[in-house]
Amino acid sequence: MSAATDNYPNWPILLVDDEEHTLASFDIALKSHGLTNTIRCPDGRRVRDLVAGQEIEIILLDLIMPHVSGQEILAWLNEHHPEIPVIVVTGVNEVETAVNCMQQGAFDYIVKPVSVERLLPSVNRALEVRRLRRENSRLADRFFRPELRHPEVFSPIITEHPKMQKIFQYCEAVAESRQPVLITGEDGVGKEEIAKALHRLSRRRGRMVTAKVAGLDEQHFADTLFGHVKGAFPGADKTRPGLVEKAKGGTLFIDEIGDISPESQLKLLRLVENGEYCPLGSEQVKSSDARILVASQRDVNALVEEGGMRRDLYHRLSTHHIHLPPLRERSDDIPLLLDHFLGEAAKEFRKKKPVYHQEIIPLLKNYYFPGNVKELREMAFDAMSGHRARLLRTETFIKAVKGRLASQGLWGQGVPSATLDSEWIQKLDRLPTLKAAALILVQEALRRSGNNQRVAASLLGITPQALNQRLKRL
Repeated sequence: MSAATDNYPNWPILLVDDEEHTLASFDIALKSHGLTNTIRCPDGRRVRDLVAGQEIEIILLDLIMPHVSGQEILAWLNEHHPEIPVIVVTGVNEVETAVNCMQQGAFDYIVKPVSVERLLPSVNRALEVRRLRRENSRLADRFFRPELRHPEVFSPIITEHPKMQKIFQYCEAVAESRQPVLITGEDGVGKEEIAKALHRLSRRRGRMVTAKVAGLDEQHFADTLFGHVKGAFPGADKTRPGLVEKAKGGTLFIDEIGDISPESQLKLLRLVENGEYCPLGSEQVKSSDARILVASQRDVNALVEEGGMRRDLYHRLSTHHIHLPPLRERSDDIPLLLDHFLGEAAKEFRKKKPVYHQEIIPLLKNYYFPGNVKELREMAFDAMSGHRARLLRTETFIKAVKGRLASQGLWGQGVPSATLDSEWIQKLDRLPTLKAAALILVQEALRRSGNNQRVAASLLGITPQALNQRLKRL
């Protein structure tokens, strides 16, 4: 029984067969293809001790051996070490035996004599499965920890919402993974801030480089990411590195991945799969070790189904997926965010930070915020630009909401905090009278606004005077 001194893979491949020449041939085949960390075991009785004494990457197991059969060993491994992929390599060419082995948890079943072309792909697949199982176990351990290990990394993201806390936990879990991360969510939810947090958590020595690729054609996309050599196209009077090269040892964040052309997707797939790319005008293949993060505000699943994105690219990019909720789904954060943004704006405009009526909060909580956190920030800065007194007037925000709804063609329809359709009406046995329906809406608007008629009127899309008249009639 012998072990190699090299260290690839990190943990040894255990070769179990009672025939020494078979062990030798497997060992030579693996080592000649870079798989140098192996252990030969000619006695099946030693498997339990070997597995108990150290971590094993994968096992190649013969079925017919003296003292203990391979099927007994397989059953024991499946019960006590199901995380280890086991490739059965045997001279028994029987369908029933193969089926039984697969049912007992075998990763693959190979019949002797074994060619290198058959053995190596199976071994490489098993190694990849083992790596993924180990990573998933590590991620699960980190993800289910209730406390954040590095809360300071997320301090630029203002939130106390449980959904965001779970996202932060997931970020910590996947931060050191080498796999890409897909970040999705509506415009303004903070996708780039999450990307920055992932980069800070990754402890990579290089910097984070951001590529804005929305609207770029194939050439501009390739030039932006991969750079070009002198003479690559008219005007290319000198060699220029792309963002991929600038992200060496760090993180490449590609924003709006859903908008790139099919040709650009193919080039990106090569970079993601193999870490390889070619600058424009060059056939020299370069390599990249940058960690890739991508973001999109589009429904990427729908994009794949519609043929707008390559399915293989999507699967490679979405190894880890973070979806950020819109602000309307975490409206309890609005007071925190408003206070923070008013403080930022006051500092920029060199004014004292104002106080505001609490009636502003229900108004904002019931606004749809299509621009999400970014829109709330713009609203706060706009309010501060014209602010003079110590108290920030409620009308400032009512006008802001009205203006945004009017620009979207929605003013007069109320604040669209929820989609109203006829489905719920169709479920009613009897329709309410118009007066009863109006009463329900008015009462709900008053409840949401804390009985503030100005805010309630804004929620209903009518003037305070019209609401007052309606209340008198009701």
